[in-house]
Amino acid sequence: MNYDPQLMKLSADTIRVLSAEAIQQAKSGHPGMPLGCADFAFTLWSKYLRFNPENPKWIGRDRFVLSGGHASMLLYSMLHLFGFGLTMEDIKSFRQWGSLTPGHPEFGHTDGVDITTGPLGSGFSSAVGMAIAKRNFVASSGVAESKLFDAQKIYVICGDGCMMEGCTQESASLAGHLKLDELIVFYDCNRVSIEGDCDLAFTEDVGARFAAQNWRVIKVDNANDFCQCDAALAEAQKSDGRPTIIIGCTTIGFGAPTKAGLAKCHGEPLGEEELAGLRKNLNWELPPFSVPQSVADFCAARARENVAAAAEWEKQFQDFLDADPARAHKVYQFLGREVPADLQQKIVAGVPCDKPIATRAASGAALQVAAELVPSLLGGSADLGPSNKTVIKASGDFSADNPAGRNLHFGVRELGMALAANGMALYGTAIPYCATFFVFADYMKPAIRLAALQQLHVIYVFTHDSFYVGEDGPTHEPIEQITMLRSIPGLTVIRPGDAHETAQAWAYALKADGPVALLLTRQNLDVYDEETAKNIDVERGAFVVSDDEDFELVLLATGSEVNLALGAAKILRQDGNKIRIVSMPSQELFLAQDFEYQDKVLPFDCEAIVSIEAGSTYGWHRFVGAGGLAIGLDHFGASAPYKVLAEKFGFTPEAIADEIIEFYSADGCNCGCEDEHCDCESDAHDHCGCEGGVCHCSDHKE
Repeated sequence: MNYDPQLMKLSADTIRVLSAEAIQQAKSGHPGMPLGCADFAFTLWSKYLRFNPENPKWIGRDRFVLSGGHASMLLYSMLHLFGFGLTMEDIKSFRQWGSLTPGHPEFGHTDGVDITTGPLGSGFSSAVGMAIAKRNFVASSGVAESKLFDAQKIYVICGDGCMMEGCTQESASLAGHLKLDELIVFYDCNRVSIEGDCDLAFTEDVGARFAAQNWRVIKVDNANDFCQCDAALAEAQKSDGRPTIIIGCTTIGFGAPTKAGLAKCHGEPLGEEELAGLRKNLNWELPPFSVPQSVADFCAARARENVAAAAEWEKQFQDFLDADPARAHKVYQFLGREVPADLQQKIVAGVPCDKPIATRAASGAALQVAAELVPSLLGGSADLGPSNKTVIKASGDFSADNPAGRNLHFGVRELGMALAANGMALYGTAIPYCATFFVFADYMKPAIRLAALQQLHVIYVFTHDSFYVGEDGPTHEPIEQITMLRSIPGLTVIRPGDAHETAQAWAYALKADGPVALLLTRQNLDVYDEETAKNIDVERGAFVVSDDEDFELVLLATGSEVNLALGAAKILRQDGNKIRIVSMPSQELFLAQDFEYQDKVLPFDCEAIVSIEAGSTYGWHRFVGAGGLAIGLDHFGASAPYKVLAEKFGFTPEAIADEIIEFYSADGCNCGCEDEHCDCESDAHDHCGCEGGVCHCSDHKE
């Protein structure tokens, strides 16, 4: 390939003009970074990045992460130039309904997009996960012997905003510790944010920060120059055992006559006059939305070169696999993230169900079985592995020296952990899990949302799932977090009620099509008897635990409150009440069932359904009805032994039974009389004239 600097400049200018024109036509977008970063991006794509436009998911490709996703036209321009199927009409449809060029890149929507980025820093942090997954796959599957993955890199482009976000700090620290030298990050240092010059709020020495975190730092004085970008990338290819950050000084809005270097070009179209000035400054005389023939020819040739290289790589990889069928089988287990057909039976058999056990402990037992059966499963906790029960006992720790280890130590970095898990799932060979106390799901919410948006196969293990945490107090007792998780589209939340349910929950999570959150208890729960266990069907979201013929009342519970419902039912049955008890470990899975099954479990003509959950009652009235009873906790917890809290908060069988009796006895006369015909809504005799147990109010019906 002829990397003539003049041709490279013309190519970068092509990206600039295409980006500015698309943004102007959409009357929406961010031209500043595409204009400023075009030189580095084109240098990377034209000379260093390994990709295959004919197979965008080629496992041997480098990964490209545009962490500053607002600069999406930078990526779309290159996908168009290098033959990924984005047409000029797609470019013209930037940010329009149904287009392949949405405002921020979306994984699974546009070929060549390796990750959905939007929230700043999220791409950087997920790239760390990609590097982790790559290392573990290579070391664990046996492909290390082929040497075919040795050159694979994870490239990231990010900006000042990414450097300010806390998740970047968390992830950079972890990457430096793990010596993830696959990572090459370009920091587009233009020193401008939306509000103005970065000096308003950001004056630290980023290079010193990354050097302290064990990163190699390469500085480029003028990253709007192809030769300097090329030299930096060439140096970055020669690993010194550390991840690399290239700090490139650029001019935001490069080429714009009056807005270059200013915040005005960050997040709004240039305007027709400024766009005309840009074209003039770049000596651009072609019609709108045009590509110079020399640039088109160069990019097409580079694409053909990459396709040929990928085909040769694939041939060598297939020869490597064919040489050893046993090794090939193991590799395919990773590439397909295979789960055995009898997974559920084996996990159920491996979880102790002979005595009361906390569901976090049952989960820990399930994990050991799962790890043996599913080689692609790996993960860890945010410094809470022993409490979360998330350590794979048969494996070592993942580290720079032991990349085959399956136990990841994320440190106290909940958001960085969750975003890394996203990257691990995106790499394509791992089923990652990550864990912490449930209350700290708040720190992970942005990452969980992105996992759901991309439908990534990530498993979240959240233990200490209610006020039963006890003495640690309200800061550690999740109340509203379960509602938060259930509000995320595409996330399946499972709160199992005993060890049997926990085993099935893990089996479901391992074969799910998207992210799954497991909510687990700290305290021991009674285990269902063998007959009841036969009814468990976590995959359908809810099932009948206990049933009376001709029942009139349904107690609907999740997690630890299934035990509570069983206890309350015993008391209520003493007065002749006919009761059905339903465990609903997952609202999402239940709502996905057909009407026939839903009606079978929760009959729509049943007028007395009570939900019981040690958390917010928000959302439960969709099951109990607008006038039904939802028992929960709509206030924060307190610090005390959990049994004391259960008594104070009314979460004992006796208190639950009393609340149900009081609620349903109030449907008739609230005035205290004993007249069965009284419909009085008063709450005291003197309001309706009740005397001697006989009602004389005007609502009296004969």
